[in-house]
Amino acid sequence: MPWREAVGPVRMRRVALAARAESLRDLLVTVAAAGTVDIDRWPSPDDERGEAARRLTALEPTAAVRPLLAREAPDLDELARDRRMDLLAGESEVQRVAAEAVRRGRVAALTGWVPAEALPALAGDLAVVGGAVVPLPTPPGTDPPTLLRERGEVRGEVKAAFAPLVETYATVPYADTDPTLLAGLAYVVMFGMMFGDAGHGLLLVAAGLALRAGRPRRFARYQRVWPFVTAAGVAATGFGVLYGEFFGPTGLLTARWLEPMEEPVRLLVAAIGLGAVLLALAYAVGIVNRWREGGLRRALYAPSGIAGATLFLGLGLVAFGIDGGGPVAVAAGVVVGVVGLALAAVGLYAGAGGGGSGVAQSVVELFDLVIRLFGNLVSFARLAAFGLTHAALGSLVWDGTTTLADRGFGGLIGAVAVLLLGNALAFSLELLVAGIQALRLEYYELFSRVFDLEGRPFRPWRIPVESQEVPS
Repeated sequence: MPWREAVGPVRMRRVALAARAESLRDLLVTVAAAGTVDIDRWPSPDDERGEAARRLTALEPTAAVRPLLAREAPDLDELARDRRMDLLAGESEVQRVAAEAVRRGRVAALTGWVPAEALPALAGDLAVVGGAVVPLPTPPGTDPPTLLRERGEVRGEVKAAFAPLVETYATVPYADTDPTLLAGLAYVVMFGMMFGDAGHGLLLVAAGLALRAGRPRRFARYQRVWPFVTAAGVAATGFGVLYGEFFGPTGLLTARWLEPMEEPVRLLVAAIGLGAVLLALAYAVGIVNRWREGGLRRALYAPSGIAGATLFLGLGLVAFGIDGGGPVAVAAGVVVGVVGLALAAVGLYAGAGGGGSGVAQSVVELFDLVIRLFGNLVSFARLAAFGLTHAALGSLVWDGTTTLADRGFGGLIGAVAVLLLGNALAFSLELLVAGIQALRLEYYELFSRVFDLEGRPFRPWRIPVESQEVPS
């Protein structure tokens, strides 16, 4: 598989579905059963509803019915007498789509989008009922719908768990790369840095494995996110080992990197450094996306493309030079930053339409670009801030536990209660805070560079077909 297809959405083909007018229903039933065609829909006036829709409304005017199709055309009077509203709803859908078909003589046709890999199977199915699928050129200026690829059992489960991160923000444009796995990895790393406690992380791992097993049953509908929960728990456990935290500073672990309460500045620098790495990765994905969306020119001049990445690199070189890299690094950073600003200015000026107003708008947007870049980078300091908060809560609970434990048997019982209740409170509160803050960094700092456009999701027309015979 070419790398462009491996990292991007499923390749789509524009098609026409054609059949003789008397065979149109058979074609539509086959298409509905296959569930691989996103049919172009054109809204019809209510007074053009089919006979099945009118009978269904007469039976249940406001009912929400899951449609079902009979393989052969059923008798609508028989369906109404038997109150088979599911089959009436299915026939209503078929009649509505059939009414939107283009007819030329005895031939009726519809257009839509099909995944390229599903095209041969669809063509074979339609040939059985006397229909045909004809590939069409993609109309200029039209973007196909997006269907993200899931390959392999394990990778598919992981992508399905991380997919809501991207889907909640935007539909990936058809031309863009699929950032789901990278977005999930960035999220769990940021979450783990803020939720760094090995004991709390292991609780999350246990929760993720319980979800995978379908336990408790009332949470079975969340089973698909078990890799997400487990990965977040593994990240939190890893950072807990680095911090020496196990249900707080209990002494059961020795810090492998730093103790947050003892070295907050070092933790802050590390958080901003991690932010710089994540921003660089976001710019890299953004450059690829801008190239795929509009070629070299768009990739070069877009603030989320090469222009923005060059400015970011220039600022990084200046910071490195000030921190000890020397005047050569500072000078190189200034030059690189100016080049990035110039490229961004050209792109913004062209986007503003030129002229005096375009110059003014470009200046304002350039200033905003620089300010936002600084703000986005500094925003990653919250990784250290909430990591410190988690450590402080753990330390507070442990101090209360040890203080009570020195007061005899009664104090020991109180110490156990403080340890359990305090950790439950810290776990719940920090789980909520770290989850929200990691999502905020993902959307505002990273996705704003990855996405510049929004696509539309692939929505195939799918209705199940009843296997048993229905009166016709």
